[in-house]
Amino acid sequence: MGEPFIGSEAVRSGRLTPYALRSRYRTLLPGVYLAADAEITAITRAKAGWLWTGRAGVVAGQSAASLHGAKWVDARRPAEVLWSNRHAPRGVTVWSASVADDELEVVRGVRVTTPARTALDIACRYPLGRAVAAVDALARATKLKLADVEMLAERHRGRRGIRRAREALDLVDAGAESPQETRIRLLLIRAGFPRPETQIPVYDDYGGLIAELDMGWRDRLIAVDYEGDHHRRTPREFNKGIRRHDAVTERGWDDIRVTSADTDGGIVARVRTAWQRRA
Repeated sequence: MGEPFIGSEAVRSGRLTPYALRSRYRTLLPGVYLAADAEITAITRAKAGWLWTGRAGVVAGQSAASLHGAKWVDARRPAEVLWSNRHAPRGVTVWSASVADDELEVVRGVRVTTPARTALDIACRYPLGRAVAAVDALARATKLKLADVEMLAERHRGRRGIRRAREALDLVDAGAESPQETRIRLLLIRAGFPRPETQIPVYDDYGGLIAELDMGWRDRLIAVDYEGDHHRRTPREFNKGIRRHDAVTERGWDDIRVTSADTDGGIVARVRTAWQRRA
């Protein structure tokens, strides 16, 4: 059983003996088990949290985002569910909130909030930077329409955190391919730069695609690319990155490459220098 399950149901149905349940499976949550060698993912935790409610709750927040296919959801964080019982065990965060029928759907057999309601919950409850990164990933995975989220925000306009949610939603961009790209984009906006465009295509003289720049400003021909560790994992990937950078700069772009070793101040200073040079 690679999926979480309710132990008492497995024993009652005859699929497992009590001894097999104790010896071959581990307890994820009270009454909810998983094979001892199975990987615990964000989706696993989401399903386990729902089973813990006796299938009566609704998976929400980042747990719902993981079921909708969003990347970068931390598998170490507790499952997030909407349910009336606030006495949750360790490993589950329970929210008590009203939810309309059109804000629910079933994904992989689990009741979850829709992408729009998921985005609203995240935007209302998480700090700004984390909220924007999470909704960026959700929007990229589901083709989320922010207009739908805004309609829900109006429906729930008296809800706690709704003002913060509107601020976060205004900053969402589905073009972000990682939390680091979101973080850098927000850093540049806070530093006073115009909001950068994301995933900017660059073509050669024959219309062939050379690269898609993570973010930048076409009118200034300034780009900022985040180079994650995967870009340097093999010599082939490293050399491909160099060729890509050279091809982009030959087209007139100032391509600023950023890594996890760069400080926020250093990133802003490099972009500001390029901006002044282009001015």
